[in-house]
Formats: sequence, C-alpha cells, structure tokens
Amino acid sequence: MVADKSRSEPLRDILGRAPSLADTLALRLRDEIASGRLQAGERLPTELQLAQTYGVSRPIVREAVGRLKHDGLVLSRQGAGAFVADPGASSVFRLDVADFSDKAELRHIVELLMAVEASATEHTAERHSEADLITIRARLDAMQAAIDRGESGVDEDVAFHRAIIEATGNPYFRDLSEFLDRRVRTFIRTARANSARLAGMAQIVQGEHQAIFEAIVARDPQRARAAAETHLKNAAARLAIYLGR
Repeated sequence: MVADKSRSEPLRDILGRAPSLADTLALRLRDEIASGRLQAGERLPTELQLAQTYGVSRPIVREAVGRLKHDGLVLSRQGAGAFVADPGASSVFRLDVADFSDKAELRHIVELLMAVEASATEHTAERHSEADLITIRARLDAMQAAIDRGESGVDEDVAFHRAIIEATGNPYFRDLSEFLDRRVRTFIRTARANSARLAGMAQIVQGEHQAIFEAIVARDPQRARAAAETHLKNAAARLAIYLGR
C-alpha cells in the first residue's frame, strides 16, 4: 500500500529530523563526564582542541559546551576556562530525544507522558472545583467547534489538557507538563494535527476527550486515569499510522 505523501511528509519534516552537530557533541561530552573520563574539577579541553578532536567548528563546540553549562554539568571560571562540575551539581532535568520515529523512544516518551497526565487527570477527578469544571468544559466545547469548522483543533486540544493539569492544584504538575510540552510533545501535537486529515478521526479523538471529561465530572479517579491512559496510547498508535509503521 502506497503511503499518502500529503499526510506523511509534514511528519518527516518534524519527526525525522536528525540531531544537530552541537546536540551530538554535547551528548558525547556528557558520556565522557558520566563515564569518568572527564572527572569533576577537571578543565575541559579548549575550543580549538575539541574542534580538532571531533572534527567540528569552534562555534559548534561553543554551542555544545553552552548546553552543558545550562544543564549544570560544566562551570565557567573567569579567565581559566570551563570545568566539569561536581557530581550531583546539575539541578536541570533534560530530555535528549534524537528520533521521535524510533519505536523504543516513542514508547519511552508515551510512558513518561502517561505517568504525568494520567496521574494528573486522576487527581483532577478527585479535587476539581466547579470553576475548574466550567473551564474544562469550555475547552472541550472549543475543540468541538474547531472540528465543526474543519480545523485541526490542536491549540484547543492543548488548552483542554492544560486545564486538567491546572485543576490538580499542584504547581509541580503544571511546571513538569509545561516542560514536556516544550520538549517532547511534538509527536502528540503532530498526531492531533493529522487527525483532522483522516475522515472521522478527529471525532474519534474528541470521543476520547469526552470520556476523560465525563470521568472527571463523575469524580471517578480510576475511570479518569484509565481514560487518559487510553487517549495517550491511542495517540501513539495514530502517530504510528501517520508514519507508515
């Protein structure tokens, strides 16, 4: 069966993107630090030395080292250069997802998202206020209106799930969800956007949202969690369809 290029091409642009040279070098240097080949307190080689060792330009080295500094793995000392930070010094959680089309990587991402969103949905079912319910209902209705207009409803979909996260009353759920939204939800967003391209698929997805909402209204935590898990599993399955796997 020949894949429909109009459906799969945008996904390849987003999901099939190879890591940059800076990404690759940063990962290599992280491995050097994690293995102990570069030890805490040790000065990193100079930009020129790293560029020659790894066959990249000095700007690439600068960008890669900058990422390690951002993650707290490397520290700068005025006039002395960059040094490996002490173990445990990093206070930044980072996800380096190289290939969203890789089955194992996709499964890992879905498991992480499920742990966060399913748990958050469960808590929202237990503790939501009437005001929370009104907001979540409004987001659900906005998605349906977008579908009726023939639009993807991606933004409305994101807003629906964000309203559920907010209704937990737990700021850490919100912060972690925002982090994931910036870093790894590309595949979820892409699956949502492409749902609009398949006849009837958008309404199927909306049915999953409706099931989540109804469980929240019923204050049934277990049912809400199960509905959220089902939604994410189905989102991953839909992405696999779009990728032709």
